[in-house]
Amino acid sequence: MAEYSFHKGHGTENDFVIVPAEVELSPERVRALCDRRAGIGGDGVIRAVREDGRWFMDYRNSDGSTSEMCGNGIRLFARYLHEVEGEPFPMDVGSRDGVKTLTCDDEGLVTVDMGVPRVLDQTVVGVDGRSWPATHVDMGNPHAVAFVDDLADAGTLLDPPDHDAGTYPEGVNVEFVVRRGERHVAMRVHERGSGETRSCGTGACAVMVAAAVADGLGPGTAYRVDVPGGTLTVTWTTDERVLLTGPAVIVARGTTSL
Repeated sequence: MAEYSFHKGHGTENDFVIVPAEVELSPERVRALCDRRAGIGGDGVIRAVREDGRWFMDYRNSDGSTSEMCGNGIRLFARYLHEVEGEPFPMDVGSRDGVKTLTCDDEGLVTVDMGVPRVLDQTVVGVDGRSWPATHVDMGNPHAVAFVDDLADAGTLLDPPDHDAGTYPEGVNVEFVVRRGERHVAMRVHERGSGETRSCGTGACAVMVAAAVADGLGPGTAYRVDVPGGTLTVTWTTDERVLLTGPAVIVARGTTSL
């Protein structure tokens, strides 16, 4: 393929490559773009598509597979749409999990309304022969949230944690969580299709919801969620919607023929 433009950015170091609609995203091309040694590098690729009068986030994991939603990805996509395409905030952006509304505050932090969470059954996840109970939370994509004594308990996270294939036939994002204080947690995550990442927006939302339920709280609360790449704020509103807030920055742009 001839050269095409790209933009690179991140939300709390969860990084993505953004390409125009005319680029065909085969799994091979996605893997090449996300390769941190021979490519541009990223946890995923976003194709900017104009569809039915609005922008649509065509998101792919770094292994080339599709995903229903990416919280940090859509926040970065909104930053791109604002800075590059001239789209004003607030904006509505389509995704495989439906249309999401995004806003930006005076400090430049981007918030996405992630919709209503679903807290489902308890499950079990495991690493290196150890296992923990976990809460199944659906944020438009599946999550298993496990509270541990130490984030190091999760090991290297080079491989997907053990999980119930019956509950998660297409894989699952697994979050390991410790408490840091009142309404303050920290997490590590293994994302299906990407491995361990420095942050996961939908994961932070799932963690907040699981923590609030465990604390006997619910809608009308907000938590600080620390990730390896920074800090996110997750708010569960009184009308039961989950809002994800954090930085989102474009760091590079260029052309490639990958």
